[in-house]
Amino acid sequence: MLRDELMLYLDTKPESIRDYPFGPEPLVMKVEGKMFALLTRHQNRDALNLKCDPLQAQQLRDVWQDVIPGYHMNKRHWNTVFIEGDVPVPEIERMIDHSYALVVRGLRKVDRLRLATGYGAQALYRGD
Repeated sequence: MLRDELMLYLDTKPESIRDYPFGPEPLVMKVEGKMFALLTRHQNRDALNLKCDPLQAQQLRDVWQDVIPGYHMNKRHWNTVFIEGDVPVPEIERMIDHSYALVVRGLRKVDRLRLATGYGAQALYRGD
């Protein structure tokens, strides 16, 4: 998977926003102000940090050589995936979907509902 293709896929997540809180690199993808992906270079390779269920995180590391504990992240809850490695594109996309879903699940109920329905928070409070 090429970096540009990956960025396009990340942009398909509802209400995802590109952010650069650490300077021009790395790219941080957020939903409702919460990070679900971080695209950077690690060991001279393009890498993607993704949130992951702890049990699944370890299983992915056991299966794929190019999935390692999250670089500069909580290693229990984050993996680093080298995007041009042994992990197939559909699996990288599934990992992105999983990371996004974990972050959305942790949002306040009103924010989850707004994402699910496409309505703004004010409309939810008014009952629109």
